Amino acid sequence: MFEFLKKIIKKNSPEKKPAAKKEVVKKPQKKSTPAPKQKVTKAPKPPEKKKALKSERPIKSTPKVIDKKPIEIKKEEKAPPKEEKKSGFFSFADKIKKGLTKTREKLTAELTTLFTGKKIDESLFEELETILLTSDVGISATTFLLDSIRNSVKKNNIENADEIKGLLKEKLIQLLTPIENPLILKGTHPFVIMVVGVNGAGKTTTIGKLTKIFLDENKSVLIAAGDTFRAAATEQLQIWGERNNVHVVSQASGDPSAVIFDAINSAKAKNIDIVIADTAGRLPTQKHLIDEITKIKRVINKCHSEAPHEILLVLDANTGQNAISQLKIFNEALGITGLALTKLDGTAKGGVIAAIAKEQPTPLRYVGVGESIDDLKVFNAQEYVDALF
Repeated sequence: MFEFLKKIIKKNSPEKKPAAKKEVVKKPQKKSTPAPKQKVTKAPKPPEKKKALKSERPIKSTPKVIDKKPIEIKKEEKAPPKEEKKSGFFSFADKIKKGLTKTREKLTAELTTLFTGKKIDESLFEELETILLTSDVGISATTFLLDSIRNSVKKNNIENADEIKGLLKEKLIQLLTPIENPLILKGTHPFVIMVVGVNGAGKTTTIGKLTKIFLDENKSVLIAAGDTFRAAATEQLQIWGERNNVHVVSQASGDPSAVIFDAINSAKAKNIDIVIADTAGRLPTQKHLIDEITKIKRVINKCHSEAPHEILLVLDANTGQNAISQLKIFNEALGITGLALTKLDGTAKGGVIAAIAKEQPTPLRYVGVGESIDDLKVFNAQEYVDALF
């Protein structure tokens, strides 16, 4: 029994020894003097890390807020087009003002210095003549405007030079109003529009925007890719066709007249309202190229009586007075029925429309005032003149 008890005591004794060892371990830690230094050094470090973590978390959260903001901005950008449909007057006027910013700033600055504190005499009219000519108004239109202003000054006994600015706007509206003639879709079915112009004038883009206008009027449209000479012309039209969900008739390589012929027959079979026929860009100085495009017109007429119903000439507003010579040559060859003036949102001088109205009066159907698909607008003389001043 005693031996058994001794064994039990021996078993209990090792359990007490580790306890003593633990006390020995704790004692040196308490006695050591560097311990408080370690506590001081270790204590500031963890809060710094916690602060760093806290500072990192809001940094990560901020980009999330930034990501949400542009989404709200995009929604605000989508709102204006909806307003454009309801109030087309104001949307067109605003876009024209943006497009004619360069011309307006120049005219406003020059006319303000010209009329402020000046007497109405011949030197004033000479300076006004220079301003109009440098704005691409042209010689004929400038002469007409100056003569009209002179007559009004004499009849109404106007002595204040500031009133001439108002007279200039009034005479410009009178000059441009006769060419304000929107396109009316009438005649046999389908209505065929033949689009012509020089390379780079913006024919393909105009066709895409014009298609959108007709679709908004609940008209069905088919596009004929008749520009088989220029590289990627057909591909560009197909992109516009996809944007508008409209079929584009094309051929890998072939006669443009044949492409347009097939498109018109297809439109007849499918009862489509409008066919827009693209053509290759022609240099008006090369007669053989003009002769080729007249062939396309004859083929269209054989395929569909009274067609093309509209021959739309696309002009680049940046070409200035060259637009007049292009209009004259294309008109002699084809008989232009309407105009589309593009790129007014660039560095164009808006006075070229006055030159067209005086020298070669042709219905101005549309003006391009931006790069968006909705930026082809029906021309309005009053709004256009208001945007110039």
